Amino acid sequence: MIAYVTIGADDIARARRFYTAFLPALNYGLTEGPEGLSFALPVPPGQTPILPDFYVKPPFDGCPASAGNGAMVAFEVPSQEQVRALHAAAVAAGGTDEGQPGFREAYGPHFYVGYLRDPQGNKIALFCSDPTAPGRDG
Repeated sequence: MIAYVTIGADDIARARRFYTAFLPALNYGLTEGPEGLSFALPVPPGQTPILPDFYVKPPFDGCPASAGNGAMVAFEVPSQEQVRALHAAAVAAGGTDEGQPGFREAYGPHFYVGYLRDPQGNKIALFCSDPTAPGRDG
């Protein structure tokens, strides 16, 4: 099980603007400190945390952050409509469109996805794979 994902950012304020445009809509709460941004899902009393957490931090080695070629973080979204809305909100908050929301031939008939780059260049996917939603073929 993946416990957390960390990506680097040189400009935490720009990263905050981008990630808070869509992660709170997916129930992620934000804790911010000198080490960067920490996003986590709420933990009901007496329950164990829902993983993974998502961290945005300056690199610990002090070198500039860089996006991994071929690396991507994907967030599952409850509906196709929300994929479209959150993709638009993230672009408006400083992200770059890497693929408009829609179906992709290479994936299953219900895999609806939009791709983005955050201000640092990290690739992000917002997807819905609800089998009860309209599919690519119908």
